[in-house]
Amino acid sequence: MDTLVTITVVSRSQEKADRAMNTAFSEIEQIAKLSDFYSPESEISMINRKSGISGVTVSPDVLEMLSKARYVSENTGGAFDITIGPVMSLYDFHKGIKPDASKIRENLHFVNYRNLSVDRNNSTVFLKEKGMLVDPGGITKGYAADKAVEILKQQGIHAGLVAVAGDIKAFGLKPDGKPWTIGIRNPAPGNSEDDIIATIGLSDMAISTSGDYERFFILDGKKYHHLIDPKTGYPASGCRSVSVIAKKGVFTDSFATGVFILGPEKGMKVLDKMGFEGVIIDSTGKAQITPGIRGKVEFKKTPA
Repeated sequence: MDTLVTITVVSRSQEKADRAMNTAFSEIEQIAKLSDFYSPESEISMINRKSGISGVTVSPDVLEMLSKARYVSENTGGAFDITIGPVMSLYDFHKGIKPDASKIRENLHFVNYRNLSVDRNNSTVFLKEKGMLVDPGGITKGYAADKAVEILKQQGIHAGLVAVAGDIKAFGLKPDGKPWTIGIRNPAPGNSEDDIIATIGLSDMAISTSGDYERFFILDGKKYHHLIDPKTGYPASGCRSVSVIAKKGVFTDSFATGVFILGPEKGMKVLDKMGFEGVIIDSTGKAQITPGIRGKVEFKKTPA
C-alpha cells in the first residue's frame, strides 16, 4: 500500500503471536493486491479498464469495500467520491506537477459515484461511463486494518493494534490494563511526523487522520495536497487535519477524507449525524472536538 504497516499484539506465546501477525500481514497484502490502482493485475484496474463496457466479477473484499464507499459518498454529499481517479491521476505529488485547469474541468465530468454500480447479488461492479476510474486510496487502508484485526481475533489474540499509516484499529487493552494511547500529529506547517499535538486512549475502536501534510507540493507559493474536492478538482482548503473515531476503520478512513473536504462546519454536522467522534483542526490551526470525546483528548500543545 506504499506505506508503513505495523501490527502489535499482546500474547503470552511468542509462537502464537508470530503466527497471528504473519496471517494478518498476509491478509493486508492480499487486499493491497486486489485494490492496487496502479497494478494492471488488480481487480480495481479490471473495473477501470471495463468502464462503460461491462461489469466485472470481483472478490468479496472489493465488493464490500466499494459498497461501503458508495454509502460514505451518500452520507458526505459526494465529498468522498471513490471515482475521483480521473482527476487524481492528473496530479503528480512526487514531481510537483499540477494539471491545466482545462484538463481538470474535462476530467471532472467522469467523477460521479452515482455512476458506480455495485451488484451484491451477482458480485459485480460496473462503471457506467467510459473514462471513469475508481481510486480506492481513501478507503483501502482502513478496510485492511479492520480485516487484519478480524484475523488476529480468529487466531486467538485478545488485544492488539494494527496501524496502516494513519489508519489505526485498536482492540482489547494493553498489558497494564489501560487503553491504547494514540497520537494525533501536529498539522502545523513544517512540523515532523513525531510532533504530536494530542493523544487519546482507545480500545475496540478505530481512528484515521487525513492531513494536508501527507502528500503535497508547493508551486508558486501555493500548497497543493492530495485531498482533492470532487466538485472542483482542486485541494480542499478548510482544514489542516481531520481525525475520525468510530468502530470500523473502513469508515474512519473514508469519512476522515470526506469531512476534510467538507470543511469544519459541514464536517462536524456529518460526524454528529453518523454518531462518530472526531477532532478537526481548521486552516487557522483552531481545533474543534465532538462532544463525546471532550476531556478524553489530551492536547500536548495548544492548537494555533
